[in-house]
Amino acid sequence: MTTPGKELLFAALGGSGEIGMNANLYGCEGKWIMLDLGVTFGNHDYPGIDIVMPDLEFIEDRRQDLLGIVLTHGHEDHIGAIPYLAADLGVPLYANRFTAGLIAHKLAEEGLEKDVDVRVVEIDGEFQLGPFSIRLMPLAHSILEMSAAVIDTPYGRVFHTGDWKLDDHPVLGTPSSAAALTAVGDEGVDVLVCDSTNAFNPEASGSEGALREGLLASVGAAKGRVVVTTFASNAARLQTLGEVATATGRSLCVAGRSLDRIIGVARAVGYLKDFPPTVDFDEAMRLPRDKIMVIATGGQGEPRAALARMAADIHQIKLEAGDTVVFSSKQIPGNEVAIGRIMNQLAAKDVLTVTEKQAHIHVSGHPGQPELAALYGWLRPKLLVPVHGEIRHMHEQARFALEKGVPDVLVQENGDLVRLAPGLAKIVERVRAGRLILDGDVILPADGETMGERRKLAIHGHISVAVVLSDGRFADSAIHSRGVPVEDERDAFVGEMNEAAEQAATAPARSRDALKEAIRLGVRRVATDWTGKKPIVDVLIVDV
Repeated sequence: MTTPGKELLFAALGGSGEIGMNANLYGCEGKWIMLDLGVTFGNHDYPGIDIVMPDLEFIEDRRQDLLGIVLTHGHEDHIGAIPYLAADLGVPLYANRFTAGLIAHKLAEEGLEKDVDVRVVEIDGEFQLGPFSIRLMPLAHSILEMSAAVIDTPYGRVFHTGDWKLDDHPVLGTPSSAAALTAVGDEGVDVLVCDSTNAFNPEASGSEGALREGLLASVGAAKGRVVVTTFASNAARLQTLGEVATATGRSLCVAGRSLDRIIGVARAVGYLKDFPPTVDFDEAMRLPRDKIMVIATGGQGEPRAALARMAADIHQIKLEAGDTVVFSSKQIPGNEVAIGRIMNQLAAKDVLTVTEKQAHIHVSGHPGQPELAALYGWLRPKLLVPVHGEIRHMHEQARFALEKGVPDVLVQENGDLVRLAPGLAKIVERVRAGRLILDGDVILPADGETMGERRKLAIHGHISVAVVLSDGRFADSAIHSRGVPVEDERDAFVGEMNEAAEQAATAPARSRDALKEAIRLGVRRVATDWTGKKPIVDVLIVDV
């Protein structure tokens, strides 16, 4: 068993080699802390799955040594797995007030509010967990109260950025200044564990406050109803959109549960105090078309979100020719097809769409190269460990950091156990860092039997065979196929499979298991000859 000794260890169980599903461990003097516990979202590799989570087997086996989970901010890829995994770990959670509010909502939805201890840490607050002294230091991002973790240990200081950017006009919240970050650097930073998402971007991410003019111009130019879709978690963007609605003389309507939740939590902790009153869907439809603006979820093409239902005419808010949809967001890689589908539906209605390619209506929440260089200069770390990126992003940040004078870099992946100190940082071991899937209400290994079968079903289809034996002799068979690519000649296809089943069943006497296997192989051989596929074949033998 790996138990940290007089050393400082680091291991990513998620978020290194991928964008999403962040879960990071630090170990020191026999104890561990975790930073973030997020999800990523299903794709074609996981048929029928919406949520993918980190496999925490490594730290679950050591839960008696885990002191707590520290949350940098409230995005799903940093807190989304908490309702499914945190209760079993049995340790307190530490977060700023806004993030804690979002977590509380998640736990309440699952009936777990009494099972997980969530402790609020004030902005720029400090607390102690065993040998770890932790300060949550505010940085700008596309969500309220993003906090880097400054972690002091007997073996050195780590500055763990979480997700961040630089923003001179952040609209809501006050990130740490250059002077405050320089002061941390003056005290000494041994390791910078840093967001790599935009490491290839030669430009700065841009200020949230600079978007008002572009959004005002886009909404002001619209003739009919306006729908603006953005990331629900970006309360600063919501603040700006509220101001834009007021400035253009439009009443405001909000469509989407996640928007309602973000607005509610933000107001509860003191933000969005000037957000305008909203109207319901019925009132929005009664108002003149040029007097309403709707903020809606669904900018990433989510099929059940408000915008997708509007595009499909199954929402109470109706869109028609001359209306405008403003996409105040960036396409997340992998969502292009889903977003394009919605845009095509809107175009078919003669609804105008405006994206970041046509107007300055979105900025990223992650640092480009100028921001990375600035942070390196302020903190002056001895070592950079890139995280939060695909392999190419992390290697690019490592290259860039060396170019900018950072003395040393170490690129690791999920499952690499890194000794950060004492001595030269190096990977010392591989630990388990798999994936879990949420399938309905059941949590399963992503590489387990269920998902393997489902992939085979999706690729090859399924055939069920029922063979009737009378006094041990073949009497009849029935075959049904699903998802096997035979349509016009299905009767001939099924007939040939029935012949194969009969031939196998009338062979010399054999055990029941051997008989079933012979029938399965015979039927699948016919299916493969016809289609080139290898469907899953299930055999049932009935004695009469």
